[in-house]
Amino acid sequence: MKKKESVKKPALRYYRKRIELFRLIDKIKLWPSRKGLLHGIKSVEESGLQAKITTHCNKSFIVNNSKTSRAARWLRNKWFKGVCPECGIPDWKLEKYNSTRFKRHQGSFLPDNTA
Repeated sequence: MKKKESVKKPALRYYRKRIELFRLIDKIKLWPSRKGLLHGIKSVEESGLQAKITTHCNKSFIVNNSKTSRAARWLRNKWFKGVCPECGIPDWKLEKYNSTRFKRHQGSFLPDNTA
């Protein structure tokens, strides 16, 4: 008789719904492309209200810091069609992202770690 392996579900994490995009990206390290693919973020170089994002598949682009941008909405609502095959996002990270909840009056403000 085989032992049943207990699969541990990731703990629920709560973050504020209307948080700046850069703070959210620093915490989650994922980026939804316009085609619907989820990319892993290698580095974020902030300069004022803009940042240069480099993904694990070596694509880089400049984004603005916004609470209501397409990328911020897609991250909060977990809208994506698939995962980038080149970025190689691990399953545990997708499960952790899937267990994340965004609430308006509850959760962490994601304090700025640069101070």
